[in-house]
Amino acid sequence: MTTTSIRRPDRIAPLAAGWLGLWGVVALVGTLTGRGYPLGDNDAYGEASLLRLLPVRYGPPVFAAALLGAAVAVLAMVGNAHPSRPARNLLLGYGWTVAVALAVVVPDVRVLVTLGYLPMLIIGAPFGWPPVDYARIFDWTLAAKFSAVAAGVLLAAAVLAWQRRTGGACAVCGRDGDEAGWTTPAAAARWGRWAAWTAAAIPLVYAGTRFAWVVGIPLGISREFLTDLHETGAVWAGAGLGAFATVGAVLTLGLVQRWGEVLPRWLPRLGGRRVPPLLAVVPGTLVAIAVTAGTLGELGAPEFWRVTIGGFSAATAPMLLWPLWGPALGAATLAYHLRRRRACGHCRRPWPGPVSRP
Repeated sequence: MTTTSIRRPDRIAPLAAGWLGLWGVVALVGTLTGRGYPLGDNDAYGEASLLRLLPVRYGPPVFAAALLGAAVAVLAMVGNAHPSRPARNLLLGYGWTVAVALAVVVPDVRVLVTLGYLPMLIIGAPFGWPPVDYARIFDWTLAAKFSAVAAGVLLAAAVLAWQRRTGGACAVCGRDGDEAGWTTPAAAARWGRWAAWTAAAIPLVYAGTRFAWVVGIPLGISREFLTDLHETGAVWAGAGLGAFATVGAVLTLGLVQRWGEVLPRWLPRLGGRRVPPLLAVVPGTLVAIAVTAGTLGELGAPEFWRVTIGGFSAATAPMLLWPLWGPALGAATLAYHLRRRRACGHCRRPWPGPVSRP
């Protein structure tokens, strides 16, 4: 048992408390000064954000109370391995509520779109394409949304570790010595296959419409609008998102394919090496969170329903599948983790695996 594996869960709580406390202080300053709140009606791109329902004057104090309260809750968990049942339920309920709100309510589809355009923005920046103002894209609002995701993930990790520890399970792997049912590697291989294929199919449907526009097929749009897209060059932005979605779909299938566990032998110098599980689990989890957050904001926007239902077409139909995308990708990533995890270096409990792809 290594020192690193023993201390890893205990490092998460102080880190989460520090990050939450930092942003809680920023929100408190905004409460006192009445300035700097970048969300809600102050967000120029917040039409698809649920935070538009929270009046701006209440935003800073609500965030200050929630963030500072979560930081205190995390610190209360540190070293408290035997809480009373009411105290445990209270801390877990509050911690999970704030974690989910930060990770999937505060962000919106802008975070997902930024991730989709990011490769294009990075590669094209030296050549001045796309012709956008980077200062308007990477602004204070976007920073706050990404910071909220980080805070939600850190808080969730700290709460999960404490929940496991106080529930008699290993704080690192979550095993309690009685693993069975859907968490076994064999079971995860079965339901994970369905989740992975679902999570891969949805972005491919979306990408198909954007690629059709590139080759001049007005799938779901008018011929005039397609002409305008080509004349302005906007069609290539859609193609970039389609390419990002296609790459994501292929990588998703890697969660249930052999090459997702062992790199193909034709890769120079890397062929035949085992893929570290975290190399797939971490990005898969983060993308699942981003997709879920973006979808949640879209579902709460009246404009989304007017476009997808009132103006239903092949161009808008793929968006109706988005509510399944995030949960499916999250489930596929979890199944991959359950299949590939080995004996825990923290608790030394064995694991009947890993089980390869079905």
